[in-house]
Amino acid sequence: MSVKTFVVAEDEVELSAIRAQGAGGQNVNKVSSAIHLRFDVRASSLPDWLKVRLLRLADQRVSKDGTVVIKAQQYRTQELNRADALARLQALIDEVGHTAKARRATKPTFGSKQRRLASKAKHGGTKALRGKVDF
Repeated sequence: MSVKTFVVAEDEVELSAIRAQGAGGQNVNKVSSAIHLRFDVRASSLPDWLKVRLLRLADQRVSKDGTVVIKAQQYRTQELNRADALARLQALIDEVGHTAKARRATKPTFGSKQRRLASKAKHGGTKALRGKVDF
């Protein structure tokens, strides 16, 4: 069974470079290496059912106006942060697009019932022998 993935088009994603937070040395205040990714769910080409799932998601990355905002600043280069942000967006869409397989109830087989009852009888017999011994 193949899993269908929904790929986001590059023109639907708005990427902007910003300065990363935290310690970084002399270069931190001069280089914009972090990436701010903005993705408008309502204006995207995703299927409607997937848009509804994304908008219902209780995630801080999804704003009330239907925009997914991801900030990537893990790496030192802008290219790696851009790839990380796009991968995280794709992972979010894949997670929402996954539908769990419906569980079908099954019954135990006749042989498994017999083995269970035989095991119970054996354990019961062992415990019955643990009583006090009369002389």
